[in-house]
Amino acid sequence: MLKKISIDQIRQGMYVKEVCAPWLNHPFWRSSFLLKDAKDVRRLTEEKSIREVWIDTAKGLDVAREEVPDSVEAAVEQVRIETAVRSQPPPTVSFAEEVEQAAKTCAMATKAVKSMFEEVRMGNAVSAEAANELVEEISSSVYRNPGALISLARLKTADDYTYMHSVAVCALMISVARQLKLKEDEIRHAGLAGLLHDVGKAFMPMEILNKPGKLTDEEFAIVKGHPAEGHRVLVEGKAVGEIPLDVCRHHHEKIDGSGYPDRLKDAEITIFAKMGAVCDVYDAITSNRPYKQGWDPADSIQKMTDWSGHFDQKIFRTFVKCIGIYPTGSLVRLSSSRLGVVLEQSTKSLLSPHVKVFFSIKSRSHIQPSVIDLSNHKCEDRILSKEDPATWGIENLNEIWSGLLDFPQSLSPAPAP
Repeated sequence: MLKKISIDQIRQGMYVKEVCAPWLNHPFWRSSFLLKDAKDVRRLTEEKSIREVWIDTAKGLDVAREEVPDSVEAAVEQVRIETAVRSQPPPTVSFAEEVEQAAKTCAMATKAVKSMFEEVRMGNAVSAEAANELVEEISSSVYRNPGALISLARLKTADDYTYMHSVAVCALMISVARQLKLKEDEIRHAGLAGLLHDVGKAFMPMEILNKPGKLTDEEFAIVKGHPAEGHRVLVEGKAVGEIPLDVCRHHHEKIDGSGYPDRLKDAEITIFAKMGAVCDVYDAITSNRPYKQGWDPADSIQKMTDWSGHFDQKIFRTFVKCIGIYPTGSLVRLSSSRLGVVLEQSTKSLLSPHVKVFFSIKSRSHIQPSVIDLSNHKCEDRILSKEDPATWGIENLNEIWSGLLDFPQSLSPAPAP
C-alpha cells in the first residue's frame, strides 16, 4: 500500500516509492529504493528541500499505527493526481532559459548512468524504474528546449564519455521520435532505448574504451561485441521491452548490410534502430574523444549526408529537422561580415537560426556579443557559410555558445556594424 508521510516519520527499513521533490534535488539516483541503513535515512532527512515521501508498505516497514496519515484510498488518489500533473508536457522556453537547468540535468543523469553501468558490471540487472525516471527528466528538458541538453551533452571529458553519450543519445532519440510524431509510449521507449543502447560497454575494458590512439584489429573486435553483450544483459534482466532490446543490438547496423552484429539490410532494420544509428553516430563524431577532437556540428551533418549506404534517408532528414542544418555550436559567417555561433533553431526556417554574434571579420577582433534571430522579418542578416574556428583563432567557441562566458544577451535584429 502507498502512503504519503512527512520526512520526520521516515525510518530504516521503509521502502521509498517516491520522493516529493524534484529529481535533481534529492540525493538518490533511483526514484524508488529500500532504506537499508541509517546513512540513507540521514541523507534524506538532511536534504532541506524534502518534506514528504511516498512509501510502499508492501515492500518495507510501515509507520507506527498512530502516525498513519490519510486513508489508503486517499493516498492512491493523490498519486494518480500527481502523476497526471507530471505527465503534462512542460512549456517551451528559450535556450538561455533552459541551459542552466539542462546542465544540472545532464550532470545528474550522467552520474546516474555511471552508477547504472557499475551495477551491471557487478552482475545486477538494469532497474527499468530508475532508467525510466532518467528518461522522464531528460524528456522534460527536451520538451522545454530541444537544443540545450543535446548540445551540452557534447561537452564530454574522456572519463565520462560513455555515460554522457548515453544521455545525449537518449535526448536525440526523444527529439527525433517527437519530430516523427510517434505515440507518447513509443517516444518514451525510444528515449529508454537511447539511454541503454550502449549498456554492453559496461563489459568492455576501460583501457580500450578510453584508448588515446587507434584501436588494433583485436581491440576493435572486442568493442564490436558490445551490442550483443548489452542485448544479452537486457534480455536476462527482463526489465525492458522490444524497442530498447532492438536498438541496443542493432544501432550499428547499416542499410547497405555492412553493419554489425547481424549485417541487417534496409527493410530488416526497424525504424527505432535506424533512429539509433543516426543519433549514436552524430553524438560520437561531434564529441571530443581521447584520440581526436570532435567535428564541428555543421560539418558533421554534411559528412553524414555524404555517407552512402549508412543511414535511412527519411530518418536522417527528420534528424536534420530536429537539430538544424547549422546545429547549436556551429560557427557561421554572416552577410554583415561578422562571425556568430548558433544558439538554437528557429521554428520558421532551418537556414535562419538564432545566432550569437561576437567577432568582426573586418577588424579580426571580438565585438560586444548580441543574439539575433535571423528569421525575424526585420533582420537583413543571413548566413553565408559555416566556418572553422581555427581559421580565426577562436579557441573558446563552446564556452561562448553554452553561456559559460558571461556575455550580455539581447535577442533582436541587431544592425550590421
